[in-house]
Amino acid sequence: MKLKRFLLRYYPPGIILEYEKEGLLKTKSMDLLDLTPETNPDELLAEIRRSEPLVTESRADQVKQLILRLQQKQGHKDQHGFCFSKSLKAHILPLTNVAFNKSGSRFITGSYDRTCRVWDTASGTAVHTLEGHRNVVYAIAFNNPYGDKIATGSFDKTCKLWCAETGKCFHTFCGHTAEIVCLAFNPQSTLVATGSMDATARLWDVETGEEVANLTGHTAEVLSLCFNTVGNQLVTGSFDHTVAIWDVASGRRVHILTGHGGEISNVQFNWDCSLIVTGSMDKTCKLWEAVSGKCVATMAGHREEVLDVCFDLRGQLIASASADGTARVFSSTTHQCLVTLEGHDGEISKICFSPQGSRILTAGSDRTARLWDVQSGVCLQVLQGHTDEIFSCVFNYEGDTIITGSKDNTCRIWY
Repeated sequence: MKLKRFLLRYYPPGIILEYEKEGLLKTKSMDLLDLTPETNPDELLAEIRRSEPLVTESRADQVKQLILRLQQKQGHKDQHGFCFSKSLKAHILPLTNVAFNKSGSRFITGSYDRTCRVWDTASGTAVHTLEGHRNVVYAIAFNNPYGDKIATGSFDKTCKLWCAETGKCFHTFCGHTAEIVCLAFNPQSTLVATGSMDATARLWDVETGEEVANLTGHTAEVLSLCFNTVGNQLVTGSFDHTVAIWDVASGRRVHILTGHGGEISNVQFNWDCSLIVTGSMDKTCKLWEAVSGKCVATMAGHREEVLDVCFDLRGQLIASASADGTARVFSSTTHQCLVTLEGHDGEISKICFSPQGSRILTAGSDRTARLWDVQSGVCLQVLQGHTDEIFSCVFNYEGDTIITGSKDNTCRIWY
């Protein structure tokens, strides 16, 4: 094995090793999820050298410099306030979803008008209109971190794969017998997973356009799905109140997670693939061990349905959004509720952490998106201007741009 180079990853903190093995270029990731500005870099370096043979004596100083750069980035206090930049009348008919590429230079919108549009963030101009679906384009994604492909899932029961640069359609994935409502690329960008109202999820080969696996077992709609960061497992959440963990290579169901008393609204793996969080219409979130499928905690407190749930990038915090108009932040280790975010007047449908993990963004039916301080639970900013409920809110990778999507048929860009 020969080390070629190091790549730095800021969010979550880590160092990627690019190396050559038997003539093939490979990568492995050293996750530094517990790194803080106070961490002793020499002690961490010694620990890395003990566990990673590719980091030799001659490379030690280089690795220490990378650790210091990560610490320097963490030392920057996140005091970014967002200013409204522009409003885009994205489609004639209602919007369904918005998504960024990794850098935030482009974003995509799905719509009831049967198209997906690719936008240049800085200028607010439409670069491509992806046409070909025969019904609502509901689920959309870039193949981040690469950002050169786009997947669109439609109520016409198909998923299409597109070139992000040219707008050309590479493949149409056919096989579902009902609407496609969720999708995701695996981290390697070799597979697309789709979830459908037909109670199945399917895996598709990005290169050939062929179906790789039909994941059957749920008895109602598959409304959410998520690959882990390694790409060897997929988790699906269904209206049948259950969650399933699948082995990607074999298409086999590894675990059925039962315990929720209502439909599953969202599912997500944490960064190190050890835990899964689920949100449900039964007003709770649950935390599960990915390996055993065992429920390790039930996080209660919301008075109405939990509509969205997510981990921060390090996997140390969990945020939940509810129809009761509040959001909550829980510790993924103690399972305690750390803060309750109060201020929205109506249900909160979406929630996400900033890449740095110090801010939370929520989207509400009260026509506002709100930015919160994770530690104190204080509302730092109210993003106003939409004239109907906001159903989508996303940060770019650096956390310095936000896009909100609303039923008023516009997207608003905030810098």
